[in-house]
Amino acid sequence: MKNKKKVNAAILIIGNEILSGRTQDKNIAFISNWLNLNCGISVAEVRIIPDVEKTIVENVRTLSKKFNYVFTTGGIGPTHDDITAQSISKAFKVKYGFHKEAYKILEKYYGKQKFNDGRKKMAKMPKISKLIYNPSSAAPGFITKNVLSLPGVPSILNSMIENCKKYLIRGSKVHSKTLNLFTVESNISTHLGNIQKKYKKDVDIGSYPFFRLGKIGVSVVSRSTSRIKLSNVKKDLLKVIKFKKIKILNI
Repeated sequence: MKNKKKVNAAILIIGNEILSGRTQDKNIAFISNWLNLNCGISVAEVRIIPDVEKTIVENVRTLSKKFNYVFTTGGIGPTHDDITAQSISKAFKVKYGFHKEAYKILEKYYGKQKFNDGRKKMAKMPKISKLIYNPSSAAPGFITKNVLSLPGVPSILNSMIENCKKYLIRGSKVHSKTLNLFTVESNISTHLGNIQKKYKKDVDIGSYPFFRLGKIGVSVVSRSTSRIKLSNVKKDLLKVIKFKKIKILNI
């Protein structure tokens, strides 16, 4: 289903290992790119929080009210500190326990003899949840209202992400155009500000310094759901470039 309006999402990374620096997150960029390219959904906010129930509950409540969707990663495994599922149950004040279908999937995957308490824990989630199937290691993710919960392991998350699509309302894809210029930000900052004001919220314009070929430069990136407005922004930028006699770097 496609929605003509903008559809947005937040990503909530849950895990002490991320905050401590022990593990580097790889999921933010992957989820953000996948949502934009495949669903026309823009990620508008990202938070990284610890494995603390109160913190998870507060953030889930806040973000689920603020955005169309919330993607959580981490905390749905078999260990004592995997508390995302029970925290989401508390956030929405719904019952937490074994999901019948998830239990059957995991019991079949591991076999009754190897289906221990830790593995059984991965079948526990908010009772109202629907499953996000896992082709890699069987343990499913789940969607509770507008919150989609996925594992923190990138390879497993990547294999599951396509199974989220059926639960999402599609928005308009965000397109982008980039101009790489041999100049400094201060030389064009006023002009960029004026162009941004002209297009208001229809186009997002950002400038990002770089150092290439022994020279300082700026990448000017314009993003919008409208190709026409992006084209108009580019025309305005080219006028500034011509006036300032700035060289464009083709890469």
